[in-house]
Amino acid sequence: MSSREMALKDVARVRMSDEWADYTLYERLSKTVDGGSPFADVLRALSATEHGHYEFWRKYVPGEEPRLSKLKLYWVLLLRRFFGLTFAIRYLDRHEAKVVVEYGGLAQLIPAEDRAAFDAMVADEKEHEKAFAMKAESSAVAYISFVVLGLADALVEISGIHAGWLGLFEKTEIAGLAGIIAGGAASLAMASAAFAQAKQGGFKGSARLSAAYTGVSYFVTALMLATPYFLTGSMPFALGGSLTLAVIILAITTWYSVVIQEKLFLRDFVEILLILFATTIVVFTLGYVVSAAFPGIKVL
Repeated sequence: MSSREMALKDVARVRMSDEWADYTLYERLSKTVDGGSPFADVLRALSATEHGHYEFWRKYVPGEEPRLSKLKLYWVLLLRRFFGLTFAIRYLDRHEAKVVVEYGGLAQLIPAEDRAAFDAMVADEKEHEKAFAMKAESSAVAYISFVVLGLADALVEISGIHAGWLGLFEKTEIAGLAGIIAGGAASLAMASAAFAQAKQGGFKGSARLSAAYTGVSYFVTALMLATPYFLTGSMPFALGGSLTLAVIILAITTWYSVVIQEKLFLRDFVEILLILFATTIVVFTLGYVVSAAFPGIKVL
């Protein structure tokens, strides 16, 4: 057996299991939606396509059985349950993009008589996302930009408000109340701005829903960030707990956004994280300076 044939067998062994895993995932996802759903047909089609790819690679390693990671299967089904079908499919599509790149370096291993089938398989992988994108998107995805807008603004603004009032009064409960009150007012302002943006920006969805997503996500985030300030009287623990929640919320939100909108996670996450901490430090310092200049204010 030539070195090329050995290399092809090694590649086929890995790719066979990979395609089998995708086939199984799409098949399982198809069972999580109603038969009349616009997603049902495309999921079944994707599953059938992946099975065909599995058969292509399996012929190079006859007699071997594919390996399926149950951890990956349960992970994708968990994503589908908590983040929705569209998110789960986009998550898988990110893997498909890597597969297309990998296939580009494997063409020279494929026998001439199988080259046409191989090229068709690569074309299939490229079309997966387009096929799904043609179907109706869920409301959570259609309005994701408004949810992210409310969350991102709340993380930065409310964290800054908490820090500023801590520096001013050194009382955690006052800082917590300030965040909730400001969060309520700001959520209404953000909702109004989102409504106007959806009305004037050519957005095809509902302007009222856009406002609701923005305002609710803002206020819920404000409540979450304020919680640590009522659980402890220690400034470091309250601020640290609130900032920890902020980082967790930011990480989840950024990850959801980059998967749906096909962006890079690290750049978006670090950018907002730096803004968050810079704002917190600056406003805390400002509050501390004001309290030092007017010491009588701390008796409030």
